[in-house]
Amino acid sequence: MTTDRAAATPCVVLAGGLGRRMGGGDKPMREIGGRAILDHVVERLGPQCDGLLLNANGDPERFTRFGLPVVADTVAGYPGPLAGILAALEWTEQNRPGVEWVVSAAGDCPFLPRDLVARLQQARQAEGADLAVAASGGQAHPVIGLWKVALRDDLRRALVEEDVRKIDRWTARYRLAMVSWPGEPVDPFFNANTVDDLHEAERLAALVAD
Repeated sequence: MTTDRAAATPCVVLAGGLGRRMGGGDKPMREIGGRAILDHVVERLGPQCDGLLLNANGDPERFTRFGLPVVADTVAGYPGPLAGILAALEWTEQNRPGVEWVVSAAGDCPFLPRDLVARLQQARQAEGADLAVAASGGQAHPVIGLWKVALRDDLRRALVEEDVRKIDRWTARYRLAMVSWPGEPVDPFFNANTVDDLHEAERLAALVAD
């Protein structure tokens, strides 16, 4: 059940990377516990959001079974997660008029917290922030955050005209709320970047009940 606080917050799963450290291909389609990582992400994130969106490049048909709108980067050259966030903000403005906020999450994070959207929104409101990002174990995870749709033009300028690629460089321009989760016994923002990470995720999955 979507909470009232999250009722107007759609979410985007960022799956537009090239997966080079895992030999190429779609990291979210690698399996953990017999299920694609993306299955785990959707299962955890979906109930928190007012609609899920997938940011991915290439043929969208490979994601058909998930039944999600697939939006490609609108900036050429695979410039990174900021391009996926921008694509989601622009899609939301065009398709969900009146929606002010979008939450992003990485498509290779199978253990996302079930209170992600609510806590990001709560922190943003409490601190009067323009943006909010997640953290765990003393480390920020800027790709997992809450983004203001009204900043989409600023973000496009930063990407296209200023060649900004690092999320931290862009978020530093705004009032930012940081929301922390415990990193033990399983870091909710563990991401599977390499083959070794997949093996570790299999071990961690035994500690986490989907």
